[in-house]
Amino acid sequence: MILIVIDFNLHGNANYTSPTIQKEILHILASNVRNAICEEIGDAKFCILVDEARDELKREKMVIILRDTTALTLKNEICAVLFRYNLHIENIRGQGYDGASNMRGEWNGLQALFLKDCPYAYYVYCIAHRLQLALVTTSREVKDVHQFFDHLVNIINIVVGSSKRNDELQHAQAEQVENMIASNEIETGRGANQIGTLQRAGDTRWGSHFQSICCLIKMFDATCKVINTISEEGANYKQRGDAEGAYQVLTSFEFILILHLMKEIMRITNVLCQVLQQHSQDLLNAMHLVSTTKSLIQKLRDDGWEHLLANVMSFGEQHEIDIPDMNARYTKGRGRYRRQDDDLIMEHHFRIGIFTVAIDFQLQELKSRFCELTTELVILSSALNPKDAFRLFKIVHICNLVKKYYPQDFTKHEQKLLESQLQHYELDVIKHPDFLNMSTISELCRGLKISGKIKNFRKV
Repeated sequence: MILIVIDFNLHGNANYTSPTIQKEILHILASNVRNAICEEIGDAKFCILVDEARDELKREKMVIILRDTTALTLKNEICAVLFRYNLHIENIRGQGYDGASNMRGEWNGLQALFLKDCPYAYYVYCIAHRLQLALVTTSREVKDVHQFFDHLVNIINIVVGSSKRNDELQHAQAEQVENMIASNEIETGRGANQIGTLQRAGDTRWGSHFQSICCLIKMFDATCKVINTISEEGANYKQRGDAEGAYQVLTSFEFILILHLMKEIMRITNVLCQVLQQHSQDLLNAMHLVSTTKSLIQKLRDDGWEHLLANVMSFGEQHEIDIPDMNARYTKGRGRYRRQDDDLIMEHHFRIGIFTVAIDFQLQELKSRFCELTTELVILSSALNPKDAFRLFKIVHICNLVKKYYPQDFTKHEQKLLESQLQHYELDVIKHPDFLNMSTISELCRGLKISGKIKNFRKV
């Protein structure tokens, strides 16, 4: 840690409040910090992280401000910065960027360009954000799903857009609960049948969309009642018109079909989503959850249509929603642009055009963003983590990590030496009481240095 104290309360006229002087002081401080970091790194291996932020004018900026953000330009500028501070590209052992194609592209992306110069600069992207992007891509690429989420946001905004409407929603929900209790449709008990409200989805946490969908299904009748009231008694024609349009969408069969479909998809991905957003992550179990998530979504695609359709039809009958004849011809568009395909029936549109396509995009994105190389690299690297008293430590995983991913960093002789050191390491460090409560690799490295054990386990 570098501590720099500046006393601005000096006597006389030297107050150093000029913007130019303050910028010079900050520039000096920044240079000293950078030089100290570079001196500490020396010729050691390191990783690079690159991200952008927006200034007050909403312009995207980075630590290096670039006008051209093509992959080659980014690489050249980053290399120039590394060269300026005597950091060698061949020492890079990790890259972390966002999910944009110019960054993560396998052939011409920034990560691929660095891999050509340094084969061990593996690209590892935030796995929590990867899952979010996989879900976002599904909503964008499938038109019907994209429109569904637009409608969902609009419906929620209409209903909870004011305190008065929110109160009406809760009152309608309370009446519904009372009627269902009176007819023995639901049971009573402590904590059961609590009155809630619709949940707005957040931009950065895609898992919040799951809560929005679940809340709407739970309060569907109450939501319909409030929107219908607004369409008839709204303060002006715009409120009445917007509510009428929202009601038509909300009570359509296609909307409730996608509502239940997305609930099923997000019910499967929500477990992984919650795990990846935890402050302290068990990466090994998270990677296994990625695998089980893919399997369950595949199972939904193969065997889930009949069950989903039955649930949607039951829901539609319960809420008096018109259910189309699944064997009728599907008509696309309206008015003079309406098209009818003799070979396309309603069930084909719902099952193939929405259900299958939405799930296929989901599977494709999960497989693309959670590739086998990165997943295996994370799993093998987890063996070095001291968390939970070295629970994940396995000599074979560490040796495989070296053999498969870093063969040029270790000669055959050094690989044998590493294996021998790991056998002593397992009995010495892992069993030592001073190391049992460590939770990060950086803590472990400091502990090895302070205790002097680093001399015995340099290959580790």
